[in-house]
Amino acid sequence: MNHAVVISLGSNSRQAVHIRWASERLSYLLDDCRLSRMLWTPDIKGTGKWYMNRVVAGYTTLSVDELQQLLKQTESEAGRTREEVTIDLDLLQYDEQRYHEKDWQRPYVSLIINDILMK
Repeated sequence: MNHAVVISLGSNSRQAVHIRWASERLSYLLDDCRLSRMLWTPDIKGTGKWYMNRVVAGYTTLSVDELQQLLKQTESEAGRTREEVTIDLDLLQYDEQRYHEKDWQRPYVSLIINDILMK
């Protein structure tokens, strides 16, 4: 069975490189993969670092747990640490279930999610 998913991507280190790399990985993982534009945002924690963000939507046959595990594995492969966020992959929605409710409230998520919902 195919499940509709929305995943957020963020990076504060070699941002464009890591966002494109993760986007390519997700495009192989998801059916009917749709990518939003990439958008710069300041770190919400006020560190002064800048993040590049994107939202990806598509369909998967993976369970929610399998998908979450794969996202975390992908972060590890990219060398993510607490200080250097090479890539941050968060599952925002799996079918009708929303995750990371605080992220849904961020203005940039509202802005770029329209890119993929309009397609």
